Amino acid sequence: MRFSDQNVLVTGASRGIGRAIAGAFAQQGARVAVHYRNNAGAAEATLAGLSGDGHIGIAADVSEPGECKRLVRETTEQMGGLDVLVNNAGIYFTRPVLEQDYAEWQAAWRDTLATNLTGPANLCFLAAQYMKDHGGGRIVNISSRGAFRGEPESPSYGASKAGLNALSQSLAVALAPYGISVGVVAPGFVETDMTDPYLNGPRGDAIRAQSPLNRVAGADEIARAVLLLADPDMPSATGAIIDVNGASYLRS
Repeated sequence: MRFSDQNVLVTGASRGIGRAIAGAFAQQGARVAVHYRNNAGAAEATLAGLSGDGHIGIAADVSEPGECKRLVRETTEQMGGLDVLVNNAGIYFTRPVLEQDYAEWQAAWRDTLATNLTGPANLCFLAAQYMKDHGGGRIVNISSRGAFRGEPESPSYGASKAGLNALSQSLAVALAPYGISVGVVAPGFVETDMTDPYLNGPRGDAIRAQSPLNRVAGADEIARAVLLLADPDMPSATGAIIDVNGASYLRS
């Protein structure tokens, strides 16, 4: 029970990767704050499936700075503290550069950066203020292989995740003296209910073939990498970016 009596906030935890992360922490003894934007039914299903007790659900739009502040405040007040923040919430728009007008281009960048980069940055800031005054903590941000290989069908998404990587490593250096570690998990394609139409559609075989394993990762694999970076016995992992993409994209 590596996270016994730890308080963990997971954003975007109502489905998919976030649900798996919340479940993994709960199995290791943590109390989990399940964040969701507007799908209360899915969030309730996540909460119902968590081991242990003391878990809570909180709705918030992380693209709004005031909502970020409320989310962290309610988490610390209702749970009695915050030991781990996992920034998992994110959005993806298919917006190839030559297949949209200027207004659509601007909207994609505005909304994607607000949710995928500025929102996590605000939550990191707020969590760090609390953690600094309460003995430290751990922050894990969910990025993407698209930060490295590019996202031609969604350049705003690729840029947002590259920015999240840079933010995380900057904060790892800035916050280390205060006992706060910051790490990143960068998945490739992951099997979830949201990606099921792609994996079981005409592109499914090609997606799996991107990896020499001829498969995509399970959400549980991403969760295990998150737990590794959030482990209080792994302080030297701060600043690390762990690729979980089945060798579909390699970097050195």
